[in-house]
Amino acid sequence: MTETNTEGYERLMQFLYRAPIGLVQMTAVGDIEMINPMAANLLMPLSHAGNLDNLFVVLGNVAPQLAGIVGAFAEPSGDVCESMRLPLAAGGNSQEPQILSLSIVKLEEARFMAMISDVTQEVQQIEAGVQRRLLLAGRTDTLTQMPNRIAACELLQQAMTRTSLDATWELALLFINCDRFKHINDIAGHAIGDEVLGLMASRLLASLRQRARNDRVVHMESVAARVGGDEFVVILTDLQAPDDVHTVARRLLDVLGRSYSIKTHQFHCTVSIGVVLQANLAGDTETALQHGRVAMLEAKRFGGGQCVVFEPEMQERAARRSGMESALRRAIAEEELFVMYQPVVRLVPSETGRPVVDRSAGVEALVRWLHPTRGVVSPVEFIAAAEEFGLIGALGTFVLETACHQFVSWRQELGSCAPRLLAVNLSRGQLADPAFIVSIEGILQRSGMPPQSLQLEITESLAAQDESVQAKLRELKALGLTLALDDFGTGYSSLASLHLLPVDTIKIDRSFVTDVVTSLHHRVLIEATVRVAKNLGMGTVAEGIETAEQAAIVCLLGCEKGQGYFFGRPLLAANLAQWAKAGVE
Repeated sequence: MTETNTEGYERLMQFLYRAPIGLVQMTAVGDIEMINPMAANLLMPLSHAGNLDNLFVVLGNVAPQLAGIVGAFAEPSGDVCESMRLPLAAGGNSQEPQILSLSIVKLEEARFMAMISDVTQEVQQIEAGVQRRLLLAGRTDTLTQMPNRIAACELLQQAMTRTSLDATWELALLFINCDRFKHINDIAGHAIGDEVLGLMASRLLASLRQRARNDRVVHMESVAARVGGDEFVVILTDLQAPDDVHTVARRLLDVLGRSYSIKTHQFHCTVSIGVVLQANLAGDTETALQHGRVAMLEAKRFGGGQCVVFEPEMQERAARRSGMESALRRAIAEEELFVMYQPVVRLVPSETGRPVVDRSAGVEALVRWLHPTRGVVSPVEFIAAAEEFGLIGALGTFVLETACHQFVSWRQELGSCAPRLLAVNLSRGQLADPAFIVSIEGILQRSGMPPQSLQLEITESLAAQDESVQAKLRELKALGLTLALDDFGTGYSSLASLHLLPVDTIKIDRSFVTDVVTSLHHRVLIEATVRVAKNLGMGTVAEGIETAEQAAIVCLLGCEKGQGYFFGRPLLAANLAQWAKAGVE
């Protein structure tokens, strides 16, 4: 090397060492050939052993993909990566770097130059600027101080645009809804409901911040917003692997589903999450949010407290449900609904082994829908829809009022042959209605229905709800009517907890009765249920009896009443009257 070249090289080295940006010259496998003081200062906190021999090793925790990116760059020279963000663990000193920017240029076949700078302040300024713009433009939700729906749509649009231009970005949307928020508002009032939403928002944001710290993710890349009522969205644009979104969703299900303590109230409130992956985030933001909401509703249909990934066919099912909602609203308004009655008989043991049947024990009222073009629609199809669309209250009131008037009419027409008890199903939506008790009182008064002749039937899962639900059940009993636990054996309660439930009758589920002839196990379960119920002063009804042999066995096991096709299918009111007058067969 000539003297002139030597002087030029020394001046170049002096310039590189004094440069205000970190510079690292390295080989294709990351071995460091030259590093200036600025780069050493920035990288030293990342080197646990204080070793700066290999850049890939130093950055292994914050950029494990770096070696692959460099190795995959096949061009003889050029920009390998530009402005890659490297989040660092937050130190005790707020002045320490928290976010680095890394750019790599390929100089020749086996030589690369890396440029490193501290962009912490820049990122913080950008994030602060975003927050200021949100506030100034009225894009912040006043209750939770989160971005509102308008802001969420703007942020989602930015993310979708960036993702379409840069294939390295992975985007996903989470649509979150509280499973029982209406129940909280109905029971405790809107002020308490707002406090629950505030706590939910705080937990959501805290969970995202924890994820940012644990996974070394730059926080500004995950955005949470409240888009209305008890609905939140999370926009994830920093996913490192396809399964990351499921990890985030499971974490939120756990965190948001924990109990909420407010004043004297204790609420258990799970959430349902709809997940929209990048492949289904094309088009406008409203469509993306709609996809998220459709997937969230699917999660609710599966029982809530879980996440479901959006699939295009879900949109078709949602459209069909929307058509069902319109048709059901019309059915209620135009009196397309009607009530049928299934006999409930008393089983009296006899010496022949075949029980004597008392036909006047009671009836269960069952709603049906006569659609103008489809004919009779199964309740399996429209009862769940009525729950989902908030129509179950109107539907339940129709059934109860119709059945009570019919019961009083039978007593006048049939005398001693008339049913002695009327059973009507009670839904979760009706029980959550603050005006339900008053509504029951009005129906009893208008129809002349004796309260002691009315039995409301509830599922195990509903009866086993929190104290507020059981308090409402006790209010119903105070009216003089009775309560039955429907489908016993399929829900959450057990024989050991029956004494805790404010019910008068246990209806043994048909799944036990179906196998009672061939299964000793099911016989033992029925016999045990009957014995416990009798000791607690409760009556028993065996559901789903379809054969004489089933009837004989449940009667032998001590069950007081039976219901099923063997005794009678659901009948119209006039046909039920004829059945009752026909006497014991």
